Amino acid sequence: MLDIISQMTSLFILILVGYAAAKFKITDSRFSQQLSVFVINISNPCLILSSVMGEISPKKELIIPVLAIGFITYAFFVAVSIALSHAMSKDKTMQGIYGFMLTFGNVGFLGFPIVASIFGEHAIFYASLLNFPFNLLAFSLGRKMIQGGDGKLEFDWKVLLSPAMIACYLSIIIVAFDIKGFPDIVSRPFTLLGNITVPAALLVIGTSMAQMDLSKIFSGKLTWVITGLRLLVLPIVIYFITEAMGFKGEILGINTVLAAMPVGTYGAMFCLQYGKDETVMVQGILISTLLSIVSIPLITLLL
Repeated sequence: MLDIISQMTSLFILILVGYAAAKFKITDSRFSQQLSVFVINISNPCLILSSVMGEISPKKELIIPVLAIGFITYAFFVAVSIALSHAMSKDKTMQGIYGFMLTFGNVGFLGFPIVASIFGEHAIFYASLLNFPFNLLAFSLGRKMIQGGDGKLEFDWKVLLSPAMIACYLSIIIVAFDIKGFPDIVSRPFTLLGNITVPAALLVIGTSMAQMDLSKIFSGKLTWVITGLRLLVLPIVIYFITEAMGFKGEILGINTVLAAMPVGTYGAMFCLQYGKDETVMVQGILISTLLSIVSIPLITLLL
């Protein structure tokens, strides 16, 4: 517990560094945007691949079961978020925003770094499998939640060819065919680039926080309710669902920790894209990110 608190504190300090750098005009929103693109398209895929090139090799017999529990987890999130969002508001736009906040956590930017810190770099492979449904749903169902309207749900097939998904496919092949003995000249660049992900992602979060009006962030009772559900209640339910499916140890811990992530930052980008008021979404992102420094160590008490 103390070790996890120490790790979370270290991660939070990096967020504060990003916040301070932006406030002192060392970085700006353009820096955050460009670094985000780098993390999403280069360093995070390298982190996924490096997780299967190390000395500790993931178990190939877990590939299908882990993918299955990943889809079950997101099926639960979608069902619960739709029911709760309709109970919280009659406004169609707010239902979509609340539904997105409850369904999609900040897995790519915060989840992977925290999983790597707690369970080790090899655990990123399992995290990428559990996150597979996120990539399928966030840019289809998630986008539709924010967009609203009566149009039909559309799936963008380009998502299947994103760098993170390609890295996931390759890592599955490496584990499934038990490919080992990568020469240092191949594995080291992936490891070095992958190691950029943790500090870069946290700096982006800190820089983004510096662009927000903090005086307006902490208002809104429903935002706090959603934060409590997102950080504590739903992850605890996911813990027992995962355990009931027969998973124990590392997989149980990784899925629970990923379920406990704060609100995903893609929500704010979708609000801007479709001309929706992003205030509530930004409130949820910031409040849940700040409180996750405390809630994630509490969740790990279950593990």
